[in-house]
Amino acid sequence: MTTKVMKGVRVLEVAQFTFVPSAGAILADWGADVIKIEHPTRGDTQRGFVKMGGVDTNPNRSPFVEHPNRGKRSVGVDISKPEGMEVIYELAKTADVFLTNYLPRQRQKMKFDLEHIRAINPNIIYARGSAFGDKGPERDVGGFDGTAFWNRSGIADAMSPKELGGPLSQGIPAFGDSIGGMNIAGGISAALFHRERTGEAVELDVSLLSTAWWAAGTSIDMGIESGQIMGNRMPQSGANPGNPLMGNYYASDGGVINMCTLTPGAHIKNFFDHIGHPECAKDDRFSSPEALMQNWEAASDIIVEAFAAKDFQYWREHLKSYSGQWAPVQNLLDIASDEQALANDMLFEVEACDGGDPLKLVRGPVQFNHEATQAERAPQASEHTELVLMEIGMEWDKIEALKSKGAIA
Repeated sequence: MTTKVMKGVRVLEVAQFTFVPSAGAILADWGADVIKIEHPTRGDTQRGFVKMGGVDTNPNRSPFVEHPNRGKRSVGVDISKPEGMEVIYELAKTADVFLTNYLPRQRQKMKFDLEHIRAINPNIIYARGSAFGDKGPERDVGGFDGTAFWNRSGIADAMSPKELGGPLSQGIPAFGDSIGGMNIAGGISAALFHRERTGEAVELDVSLLSTAWWAAGTSIDMGIESGQIMGNRMPQSGANPGNPLMGNYYASDGGVINMCTLTPGAHIKNFFDHIGHPECAKDDRFSSPEALMQNWEAASDIIVEAFAAKDFQYWREHLKSYSGQWAPVQNLLDIASDEQALANDMLFEVEACDGGDPLKLVRGPVQFNHEATQAERAPQASEHTELVLMEIGMEWDKIEALKSKGAIA
């Protein structure tokens, strides 16, 4: 039995897409009862995604639904109807956390902003996710991770070599969304701890823009301090300027090994032994860290030639005994069969709604007591409406009346 650190916590989630729902998924992984509110007929807008990045998606086996919604219960409520909002209020009375990514004007119009939810439950933690933050002139401007996290933040510019003549587009869907969702989950955890200690229920905010700035914080801080922007460079086999034990080196078959020995001093002899040039460790140009960094270009030329003499598989096996830091450059399918990733439970399986083969999903990055977190599949839209409403004491006649008005599904 796995440790469920959030067992007994109820989260009421009024949110769509990935950024904020992924926070609910993490909390569900950790044992929280996450009630996902969806539109009675169309569900979460993301359920309608059938293609992303040119890749077709089966709506009944959609990673865009499973990744940010596994382990939740779905309740179909039309929040645009007063009767639907009454259901939200009844659920809010039973919740520890209210989680949303609707824009301020929408929250106010439909009456589920902080003031309305706190009027129902003064002790609820109110968590908001947004594109650009809940303060300032653009608090009511929507956005996605492609706009707020990737482009506006400066990340796209920093990742794009100037020789390209323009910024790289975001190649990973929901990249900032998933990082930001973990930030929200962490904030909620801290807020629950604070409420337990002090009795105070807080409101909290995480934006995609602040998520990007935190992720790129070292570069941003250095840029502000120095007035210079650190950026990327065009792909090539060779050293990073100043340290030949850092850089990408190309094997004979085009595979790439990333050397990342940040402090090379203790590893110089071991490294040159591994690439078949033990004499270089005795060469005055390379034998000390200071000399190696001064003569990095000459060292790089030797290393490029050495790596080009053997194939990728040779290097990824041979370098396992190297004393410094390095990595094989893998793609996102390679990592799905990576021995170390699998040993650390980074994938798990859930049953598929269509009855087909199980779906493989990425686990959240936090483990408790070395145990792999357990999760169920994402719910189908409105799958748990009746069950959840009966749990909170709603009579069947009331449920039927709400259904007839289209307020719930």
